Amino acid sequence: MEIFDAILPAATLLFLVMDPLGNIPLFLSLLKDIDEHRRRPIILRECLFALAILLLFLFFGQKLLDFLKLQQESVSISGGIVLFVIAIRMIFPSDHGLLPSKLQGEPFIVPLATPLIAGPSTLATLMLMVHNDPSRWLVWLIALLCSWAATAVILLSAPLFYRLLRQRGLTAIERLMGMLLIMISVQMLLNGIKLLL
Repeated sequence: MEIFDAILPAATLLFLVMDPLGNIPLFLSLLKDIDEHRRRPIILRECLFALAILLLFLFFGQKLLDFLKLQQESVSISGGIVLFVIAIRMIFPSDHGLLPSKLQGEPFIVPLATPLIAGPSTLATLMLMVHNDPSRWLVWLIALLCSWAATAVILLSAPLFYRLLRQRGLTAIERLMGMLLIMISVQMLLNGIKLLL
């Protein structure tokens, strides 16, 4: 039961940071010129690439932090700042995104696998989790797999979600997720400041 209590918050945080509902319009826009029968295999392939990138950071992110000689306080504070910026962008989205609206040919790894699924904020969150408690790597692995599986299911069902929720529904959900992320990011900042003091 104790493991489950640790997995659920971690999986929820990773799921919120991956933001699959917010990514649905981007995925549909980037794949609109691809044959309808090819879209699902492409999404599945990109989700698998994203998982490989996330696993790489889960297992070797701590070594990177150790190599850079980063302390827990700086990781917690910087992670909180990154999450805060991502959350603000979710609540107040920019009119012109960072990603191109049209791609030449089939997308491959960029921009679907990374940065849309395995983005900087997700990678930073994973590294922060492992840095805070490296002995619980199994908890972080299960949390990652759960959040990734939920994200993959939502993205594979993107056309259905878009038909059900429409743009306004997806925007409302993304803004709600942004509000939750702001609270989490503020807590991370406070934890980092407490450690510093």
